[in-house]
Amino acid sequence: MTAEAAPSAAPSPARRTLLRGATATAAAAGAGPLLAACGAGDGDGVGKDGRVTIELWHGQTDVGRAAIEGLVAEFNRTHPKIRVDPGGGVLSDSMLQKVTAALASGSYPDIAYIFGSDLASVARSPKVVDLTATVRDAPTPWSRFWAASRDAVTVNGRVRAAPAVLDSLAVICNRKLFAAKGLELPRPGWTWREFTDTARALTDSGAGAFGTGWPGVGDEDTVWRLWPMVWDLGGEVVSSDGHGIGFADSGVKALETVAALAGDRSVYIDPKPGSEQMYQVFNSGRMGMVVAGPWALPDTIQAKIDYHVVPLPSYSRRPLTIAGPDTWTLFDNGSARVAAARTFVTWLIQPAQDVRWDIQAGSLPLSRSTEAMPQWAEKSRRTAGLAVFTKALDTARVRPNHAAYPQISAALGQAITSVLLGRATPAKAMRDCARQADAALLIPR
Repeated sequence: MTAEAAPSAAPSPARRTLLRGATATAAAAGAGPLLAACGAGDGDGVGKDGRVTIELWHGQTDVGRAAIEGLVAEFNRTHPKIRVDPGGGVLSDSMLQKVTAALASGSYPDIAYIFGSDLASVARSPKVVDLTATVRDAPTPWSRFWAASRDAVTVNGRVRAAPAVLDSLAVICNRKLFAAKGLELPRPGWTWREFTDTARALTDSGAGAFGTGWPGVGDEDTVWRLWPMVWDLGGEVVSSDGHGIGFADSGVKALETVAALAGDRSVYIDPKPGSEQMYQVFNSGRMGMVVAGPWALPDTIQAKIDYHVVPLPSYSRRPLTIAGPDTWTLFDNGSARVAAARTFVTWLIQPAQDVRWDIQAGSLPLSRSTEAMPQWAEKSRRTAGLAVFTKALDTARVRPNHAAYPQISAALGQAITSVLLGRATPAKAMRDCARQADAALLIPR
């Protein structure tokens, strides 16, 4: 089944790369103490006419920038006592370093687009605004937001940001390649063993066709695909006592699945950050299955691939996936600006605005209330497979908001890459990962 119509806009580069945020965190880890620096932004933001001006660093480009700037313009028209300035900041991939430096200098924005995997580190700053009461009293009940939206912005039981974007992982299949090999398309409830068997059957080295692909540079894009496998096997990112990783055993089993793909030579290993080459191989018709998020659909539709979307496989046959939400994080520049920033983000994540942002910028609905909007129903009807990604939010989990996560991710990324490239067995790779990650968890934070 092909899509009846392409989505109205392709995702911005920020949406394509949002899941590499942990890499940025690791790079900035040495700047952590700066996050506790005191100081205030320039001025109280209140003009002579009583209007409060707040600064937004949105990190978006292309369609994402157009979408957020359009929403900002509408907010400014309908809220004459507040003016949101969306002109500052940098691209989302560099936002952590920019915000860290801004906090150290004492001149920082009121709102910034922060990767979900960076929130725990940023939230150590006393200048990050607590939004627990804000979301509790918002027009849309907090319980109506997907669990992944809520969990991604909650640190130590407190809501430290507002959800900005939401996605999930599923498998996009090339119908033509399946038909050429006489294979039935996978159905919900399939297993990772069936996935590896199917990848092997789809592979045709003579034709340069691969069964599937996996990022191979060790970044967060490499890592986050493994977490649903770990969770399904009973593991956790951090152990219950917090003194070590919680996936020493389940990680080995998950890496054995990766090793099976590598041993069969059925996996295209993308050598560059961002996974663009992996998606290009799929959209050129030379890959049977790709694990991806909803951001991949516009390019697949544009490439005229006859595709099918199915939930991620599991070991247990129970549905489980991962979401990679990002956040709107607020910083304290005085009571007037904080109040204005709270008003803006509360307005922004309500269904009427969220559905516009989702459709234009490539997010899934932040809440069930947005999902129920007629605009989203029409979007889903016109975009084959999109409903599978939305349905997956029922069982989506998120990476933990732990300050040591970047180091854990870096260690696991090395382990996955070493297995993909045949440089280590799953057991050895996991021992090396555990040694590095456990050491990071012992560092006081």
